[in-house]
Amino acid sequence: MRKNNRLLLQGDDDPMQTVANLFDVAMVFAVALMVALVARYNISEIFSKEDFTMIKNPGKDNMEIITKEGQQIKHYAPSDNQQASGKRGRKVGIAYQLENGEIIYVPE
Repeated sequence: MRKNNRLLLQGDDDPMQTVANLFDVAMVFAVALMVALVARYNISEIFSKEDFTMIKNPGKDNMEIITKEGQQIKHYAPSDNQQASGKRGRKVGIAYQLENGEIIYVPE
């Protein structure tokens, strides 16, 4: 009996221990959220060492192009001047690059 009473009386009354535990839970939640976002939006290419080009909203007015070359990431989006002027382009064909490096243009 005496041994059990000693264990109950030795409780740690440090209020900062609860804050530390909440911080740990918040860090685990933040890391899990980042992993979920990377998996959901398929942006794991950004963390790889390979160069890539990603096109968001292809063929629409708000199309964006994101390229990664080495450590540099570039973002291309239509400017407000281009949309306000009404000057737009249109697709006139498709270009294919063969294995030997030759480019073939096929008009539509």
